[in-house]
Amino acid sequence: MKSACALALLLATSAAWSQQKIGSVAMQDATVAGSLEVTGGRAELVGSSSVTARDHAAEVALERGGTVTICQTSGLHLSSGTSATGLPPLMLALDRGAIEVKMMSSANDAVLTPDLRFAVRGGGPLDLRLRVTRNGDTCVENRGDKAPVLVLSDQFGEASYELHAGQHVLFEHGNLREVVDHESSPCGCPPRTMSLAEASLSPANDKSSTDAAATHPFPAAESAGLAPNPEVQQAEPGITHAQVSTTLAFDGTNTPAAAATPAATPAPPAPPAKKPGFAHAIGHFFRRIFGGSPE
Repeated sequence: MKSACALALLLATSAAWSQQKIGSVAMQDATVAGSLEVTGGRAELVGSSSVTARDHAAEVALERGGTVTICQTSGLHLSSGTSATGLPPLMLALDRGAIEVKMMSSANDAVLTPDLRFAVRGGGPLDLRLRVTRNGDTCVENRGDKAPVLVLSDQFGEASYELHAGQHVLFEHGNLREVVDHESSPCGCPPRTMSLAEASLSPANDKSSTDAAATHPFPAAESAGLAPNPEVQQAEPGITHAQVSTTLAFDGTNTPAAAATPAATPAPPAPPAKKPGFAHAIGHFFRRIFGGSPE
């Protein structure tokens, strides 16, 4: 029932986003669903779309400039609104898998996972590597000396964490209070020369990296449960799907207050709890923007 309500909220809110063009992706690299137009072998993403990479990474060329690389077999939901001034707000929602984001960000942008919300403080050149495994382990790398501060909050707003430029951390089970600082395992896509199995089993140069890779393998590994998804029926060339017409004001005013970065404290691993799904995470995000009682 909760999942159905969250999905209904997601669909209703998505319909409030305008027909803002997001970018494009090659159809040979991904399956695409949602608002799109197909031109010259590329899916033009409009308003709100879902992109699932095939057995290799799929790169979304953003209309605003920059790229979002969706790692093999990972799925990403993208939505864009309108802005009277500056960059149009962009929302990226990752349920499970990995992405690499390279773009000029603004304070109106947001990144969501089933457990966490990422808000950008002030904007700036963003080079973000993000990976979410089936049990919720969330690996984040905020690359670059001039990267903006990312303010992370949990679904219920009970905890927050500031991720500064150059930080590379792991939140065990998606918990902001269970932080592995100075994480060594990669958060983004595996090297192009590696297969998915090789990426999840390849030893690192030192023991700590080997242990980290064994504990938190790339999520496309079968052991993480991220197998290629069933094929989604593709749009026929020249046909527009799921068009929407109204607008949503996404001003990022709900950015959580700054909080001190908690120190990493060793703790015995807890059994993974059942995580809310993709629709629940996005439904909660929109409730925080528009108000409404929590579930």
